Amino acid sequence: MADIPGIVCRPPAGAFYLYADVGELLSRTNLTTDRLARQLLDDAGVATIPGTAFGDRGEGYLRLSFAGSDRDLEEGARRIRAFVDVLDANLENLS
Repeated sequence: MADIPGIVCRPPAGAFYLYADVGELLSRTNLTTDRLARQLLDDAGVATIPGTAFGDRGEGYLRLSFAGSDRDLEEGARRIRAFVDVLDANLENLS
């Protein structure tokens, strides 16, 4: 996930959740956290929890669980990367 443009991840501190900072991605695409989470589910088949589910200070963050198999986690990261690549390509086409 660390190599996906617009997403910053810090190593988790003991839990099996990743709290990803997607603020730069949101700024680039004019999406909200809630809309990004919905599009990831609808378009990429990846379930995330928008940080706003935990309060207003969660805007710009997504919560992901990594309590799955390595294969499933790699596939989820691949899908997120492909989704972001499509977003970026669409932005380039609008320019």
